[in-house]
Amino acid sequence: MAVRSLIVLVVGCDSGTDTGTGTGGDTDVEPMSGWRGGAPLPAPRQECGVVALGDEIVVVGGYDDAVQIVDLVEAYDPATDTWRTLAPLPEPIHHANVVVLDGKLHVAGALGAGFVQQNVHWIYDPATDDWSDGTPLPASRAVGASGAAVLDGVIHLVGGLRDSQSVALHTTYDPVADAWEPLPDAPHARDHLAMAALGDVLVVTAGRDGGLSSFVDATDVYDPAAGWQSGAPIPTPRGGVAAAVLDGVLHVFGGEGSSADPSGVFAEHDSYDPMTDGWTTHDPMPSPRHGTGAATLDDTIWVPGGADVQAFGAVDTNEGWTP
Repeated sequence: MAVRSLIVLVVGCDSGTDTGTGTGGDTDVEPMSGWRGGAPLPAPRQECGVVALGDEIVVVGGYDDAVQIVDLVEAYDPATDTWRTLAPLPEPIHHANVVVLDGKLHVAGALGAGFVQQNVHWIYDPATDDWSDGTPLPASRAVGASGAAVLDGVIHLVGGLRDSQSVALHTTYDPVADAWEPLPDAPHARDHLAMAALGDVLVVTAGRDGGLSSFVDATDVYDPAAGWQSGAPIPTPRGGVAAAVLDGVLHVFGGEGSSADPSGVFAEHDSYDPMTDGWTTHDPMPSPRHGTGAATLDDTIWVPGGADVQAFGAVDTNEGWTP
């Protein structure tokens, strides 16, 4: 199906404490096309949330390279190629569902120790560099490793892990009503998926249902006025992907569960154009990874952290892709 819409990106403002990490940059130099390296994360991290907040890429929670859950929140400024530390999370979490709404960062569900779902709802205000409690997810809808996006000012959560099982749950949060609402399930149960808001619809693709290699290739498109519809399946099904939108196109990077590589990690980079309901395969990632997110600033998608081997193996790699 073709979707007649333009991308909606979520943005906000930046704040925090400068760590001085980085190599310096020049805002007057146009980035070359393709992949380029940025200053590495201050420490390796995987299974973290990633969003664009103001002029920075923010990395939330996850596991470190000692497989310890962390409460770290760090921000990368591509203009100066530097990282800084923001206020830590209220508690350590991983596989956080993160979005930016009205200039604030929301953590809406996550996983904790033992991969147990958490119904947390924390809100970060960059003006004060502080976290506050929002109305929590209903316990019956608590999920982590979900798709999370903002559509028409409302947070949508789709899929994820609950009781270590893939689910098809679809839940929304309306900030005006300050209320969570359960919606009919998505067509496919999946976790570790890719999802984004594209104009007036949500696009959900990739992920897995079960083991690391139990991939879901289906692309599901949600229109609030018409419900769920089917889109073209992703060319290389995989889970544990990173995803972001640039120029109205959804880009999906990496993943895990590959039988074609000894690392078990995918290098693939595919993009979905909702206007044509078609996929394009791009040159592979120079540093294949899984277990992280991606976010867009200006004309570049940044993919910080993740793991370069299947399961656990956090890295500090930070790379950006420009068309």
